[in-house]
Amino acid sequence: MMEKELSVNVLGGPLRPCSTAPLTGYFRDGHCNTCAEDTGSHTVCAVMTAEFLAYSAYVGNDLSTPRPEYGFAGLKPGDRWCLCAARFLQAHDEGCAPAVDLAATHARALDIVPIEVLRDAAL
Repeated sequence: MMEKELSVNVLGGPLRPCSTAPLTGYFRDGHCNTCAEDTGSHTVCAVMTAEFLAYSAYVGNDLSTPRPEYGFAGLKPGDRWCLCAARFLQAHDEGCAPAVDLAATHARALDIVPIEVLRDAAL
């Protein structure tokens, strides 16, 4: 049984919603909540850019192409999405990380991404 971790953001406050249109999150509840089963740590609430979407496709995770069989319409620049923390850090290291909503980024992202990196990318 999947049990959500406490919904706390990287600033120590209550986790704010990331997006309900498109509906995001490991639990598809609009929040970047996580649990032990979320091996990708989908905890970083990011605002998509054309550059990041192209980068993500290049490294093997095409987030732009609709996948109706999974109820996924595909992302476009401006959409907010719960990214895997490691992918965000990888994009940061490559110079193409998207902006981050700190209030909607789960505290567990800090297990992977230093707070300074998140603050540098903050909206």
